[in-house]
Amino acid sequence: MENRRSLYKRTLRVLLPVVILAGIIIGSCQIQRAHIKADNGVVYVKAKVVQIIEDNSGGQPFSGAQKVKARITSGQYRGLDCELDNSNSYQRGAFCTKGTKVIAVIKDIDGTLTGSVYNYDRTMMVYVLLGLFSLSLVLVGGKKGAASLYALVFTFICVICMYVPLLYAGLNGVLAALITSIVILAASIYILNGFSSKTICAIIGTSTGIIISGGLAMIAGSMSHLNGFNMTDVESMIYIANNSKLHVSDILYAGILISSLGAVMDVSVSIVAAITEIHEKAPHLKAKELFMSGMHVGHDMMGTMSNTLILAYTGSATGTLLTIYSYEMPYLQFMGYNSIIIEIVCGLCGTIGVILTVPIQAFITTMVLKVRK
Repeated sequence: MENRRSLYKRTLRVLLPVVILAGIIIGSCQIQRAHIKADNGVVYVKAKVVQIIEDNSGGQPFSGAQKVKARITSGQYRGLDCELDNSNSYQRGAFCTKGTKVIAVIKDIDGTLTGSVYNYDRTMMVYVLLGLFSLSLVLVGGKKGAASLYALVFTFICVICMYVPLLYAGLNGVLAALITSIVILAASIYILNGFSSKTICAIIGTSTGIIISGGLAMIAGSMSHLNGFNMTDVESMIYIANNSKLHVSDILYAGILISSLGAVMDVSVSIVAAITEIHEKAPHLKAKELFMSGMHVGHDMMGTMSNTLILAYTGSATGTLLTIYSYEMPYLQFMGYNSIIIEIVCGLCGTIGVILTVPIQAFITTMVLKVRK
């Protein structure tokens, strides 16, 4: 009987998230998207360079255009040869030699294929890295690693099929991020640990942490006149908003909520697990002692998680930092630089959310364990 119940719980941990994902995917398909892509008849295909027709590059990347002959290896034109212009520039094209695999933009004009080299074909490299990542996670983590991989796939699908469509459909960005975050963390924690008081505690603590991060971001943004219109890709967002119900101003705060979810969830789950383990080994401890034990565990995590968030935002702003350093920008110009201020607000709000999650999660878990007892 016990084995059957255990099998039922394990099966439910696999099937329930699948049912939720199916509902999310079906719901996302109901959203009507405006056709804003230019209808110029071009298609993107994989191709392999078979001949260099003209070469002005001097044998160096980014130094001159090329004209190449390539064999298409995907799509409806697979197996056909096509002459391609190759700009060989920094943002577009590739330095082509015989055998180079590229992604090409082609167009059929009266039965003649023409086009240009869009970029290198890096799809295989991405697939290899994904395979290596998945294999490492499963080999090192075992069943828990496989569950983590499942939770990661769930998260990815939620972001693509729930978070983005909700923003596109005009839902308030903070609310869209909050709903998506709660679904992701509830499902992820359930996949990893099943349904228990630990799961409930982690969900409540994590939700509180991301709400704090988002709330602080909104307050800081309002006080400093920062919103989605200050982001670097605002022109694209405005164009999309003009053809949809997207609220550009909300995107910044929504991004902060989503980006802080992983770190807050990591802290919450670790503290819940530590306090629960301590309680099981020493049930005689008073609530205050149990709470302080959780705080001691959280103290060690604050520094590492804070560094994780700050360094993540710093990494994304490396180009901006180099620009400021090279041009020797004065302090006031630096503090008026939108990209830098946005990264500072994102990093600090996310980190404050992580820090405040520690006492909140320790308190919630302690109370639940003592009340249950």
